[in-house]
Amino acid sequence: MQRINLGKAAPELHKTVLELENLSMQKVQQAGLEIGFSHLLKLRASQINQCAFCVRMHTQDAIKAGESIERIALISAWQESGYFSEKERAALILIEEITLIAQQHFTDSAYQEAARILSDAEIAAIEWIAIVINTWNRIAISSQYAVNP
Repeated sequence: MQRINLGKAAPELHKTVLELENLSMQKVQQAGLEIGFSHLLKLRASQINQCAFCVRMHTQDAIKAGESIERIALISAWQESGYFSEKERAALILIEEITLIAQQHFTDSAYQEAARILSDAEIAAIEWIAIVINTWNRIAISSQYAVNP
């Protein structure tokens, strides 16, 4: 069954989400976060949401931005890996908490742990990454964006 492509059905809304994406990436740069790692954050949220289109795209983007295959491969098991710094772990906690907000809400303990390690600017940038990628995931999944070899 062919679904409506939301980007084509409402290009003005798609453009607005793209503008939000661009603004969020400005916050990433202003906070001093690595662009490659921002793609790993997007990849992690996309894995949780099972968005094949975004998983593929952010894997490719992370590679282009210089992320290693090891870090890309281990992002789904980051808690058991020594490949991620304390700051990166705090960022991953935020991404997962926001992505899973309907299941477990956004706990104070998770936020406090992140706030202990990250600056306010970093937290804001990471939370915007989470909000925007979760929006993109829902657009791609709802529209059934094709993911073929």
